[in-house]
Amino acid sequence: MVSYYEAFFFMGNLVAIQGIKGSFHHIASELYFGQGTQVIECMTFDETADHLVNKTTDVAVMAIENSIAGSILPNYAIIDHNNLVIHGEYYLDIQHHLMALKGQKIEDISEVYSHPMALLQCKKFFRSYDHIKLIEDKDTAEVAKRISDHNLKGIAAISSELSASLYGLEILKRSIQTIKHNETRFVIVKGHGEDLKSEGINKASLKFELNHKRGSLATVLNVLSDFKMSLTKIQSLPKIETPWKYAFFVDVTFESYDDFQKSKSVLEIMAENFKVLGEYKNARK
Repeated sequence: MVSYYEAFFFMGNLVAIQGIKGSFHHIASELYFGQGTQVIECMTFDETADHLVNKTTDVAVMAIENSIAGSILPNYAIIDHNNLVIHGEYYLDIQHHLMALKGQKIEDISEVYSHPMALLQCKKFFRSYDHIKLIEDKDTAEVAKRISDHNLKGIAAISSELSASLYGLEILKRSIQTIKHNETRFVIVKGHGEDLKSEGINKASLKFELNHKRGSLATVLNVLSDFKMSLTKIQSLPKIETPWKYAFFVDVTFESYDDFQKSKSVLEIMAENFKVLGEYKNARK
């Protein structure tokens, strides 16, 4: 039987991604939906969400956390604010490569441009190259394309092997990230309002708010434990408009979907503005 996402792909719909072809979002979308997936290239995550809100596409791929740099907090807020729903996830092994026009060496490079997250993950490598200036940019692959399009010598990018192949660049050094096992978790996001099937679902992303009061968070966590939920992630963000009030973003896994349903009924009473951001299959092996 053809799955929902296989059916989606065969229908020829577009997938909104942050970045351009060759970016890690592009790679994740192809590995999740299938090779040759058509993408809408967006320079910001807000633009990616706008395509869902405006219904120019039905699905988007968004990075949500990295094993080295941690959570991408603004993306939780984007998903929440736009009432988007997480329908799946994909863990991608991230290998950052240093690349430039062919015929150059690292000694010839004076500036390296890349996304702030990539620069952070590769910071240690550049300690041995004091002559290189690191400069933040919007997208890893877009820098690679710019170097190729404008024949920029002395400039290098940190990007994927696919970027080097697509834009004809030479990889000067492979896998320059500080921690060699480096994963990014991407979520598959759709617009609000679609019915979900419970079959195979064993993970959920939740959001709730609590006052700055002793024991309030512990009480909620005890509820999750009582209903046999395993907490895999918790992140808090202050409510700017309400001092000393916090929004919590939580990921849980479970074996029984019925237990999860029961826990939701209790949490809706105990926590303020309780919201399910998504129910989906755990992709973590």
